[in-house]
Amino acid sequence: MPNSNRNKDFSKQKSIFFDTQEDLEKESDDSYTFLEKPTPVQVKHQASTSSNPFSKVEVDEPQPPLCFISFGSGSSGNCSYVGTTEQGVLIDAGIDVDNVFDTLAANGIKPEMVKGICLTHDHADHIRFAYKIARKYKHLRLYCTRRVLDGILRRHNVSRRIKDIHEAIFKEIPFKLAGLEITAFEVPHDGTDNAGFSIEYGDKHFVIATDIGHVSERAYHYMTRANYLVIESNYDAHMLDVGKYPEYLKNRIRSANGHLNNADTARFLADNFTENLKYIFLCHLSADNNKPDIACQCVQDALAEKNITVGKGEGSFDDKTKQVQLVALPRYVCSRWFVFRE
Repeated sequence: MPNSNRNKDFSKQKSIFFDTQEDLEKESDDSYTFLEKPTPVQVKHQASTSSNPFSKVEVDEPQPPLCFISFGSGSSGNCSYVGTTEQGVLIDAGIDVDNVFDTLAANGIKPEMVKGICLTHDHADHIRFAYKIARKYKHLRLYCTRRVLDGILRRHNVSRRIKDIHEAIFKEIPFKLAGLEITAFEVPHDGTDNAGFSIEYGDKHFVIATDIGHVSERAYHYMTRANYLVIESNYDAHMLDVGKYPEYLKNRIRSANGHLNNADTARFLADNFTENLKYIFLCHLSADNNKPDIACQCVQDALAEKNITVGKGEGSFDDKTKQVQLVALPRYVCSRWFVFRE
């Protein structure tokens, strides 16, 4: 049997939470074409020991690439999709259900392709529409720790029937959903319980760590292994210092269980950069104490000091010459649809 085969190859979000100080407080077929230099394929299985040279060989179809889109990122609401063009999950549910699913539909994702909602913590900007989404699309379940569910019930005006659609998860114990292997891990923040998510898909590793006061040991373990990293860059220290927030609120934001500032995020990325990291997404930027260009410049400067070249994540020819792509996720509108092919 010859071994040579070929590979077969959003509308603007309204501010709904925490925009103000007051809110902050409260083809494979059966034909073969031989190339000059045949590319090996992964053989799934072969029909026994038949001597027939035309016996059928089954091969694995190539996996669809991993995709990502953010529907909004910040204290006004957070939600994103991670998966493929066939299935995936939502991370958090702080954006209006119609905006989320209209945007998914525009990118070829039907509601039934979304297999679940993974919640990072119980703050309103991350869970506001969770029950509404699950009620509208009854196949969906909420994946979060029991403490997160308890916090939702205690802190928010939500039906207790939300318990009926809860799927308990446990930190550091992987679970499989939508063709992904997902592991929740501890992050320091001031929610009832707080998690980041490590998402593995084939040899791709996607990590999201939003609302994180500092990079703890377990967060570091996962974040430094990411190919695609969503990391908080919440505030510019000077803007917060001279801003209008009362001192107690500034201290809460600066605390070890608060939010990461631009400089800390930049330092972490520069100190721990490896060639495996392909995309950096800065998330949860403050409307009052940060700007996307300030956050990106801070990170870019830190990486430049280590001679790391940075692209804009726009898919341009120039981007392809850079070592890593850097994107600040929009606060009120959706990002572009990212397809990770490397």
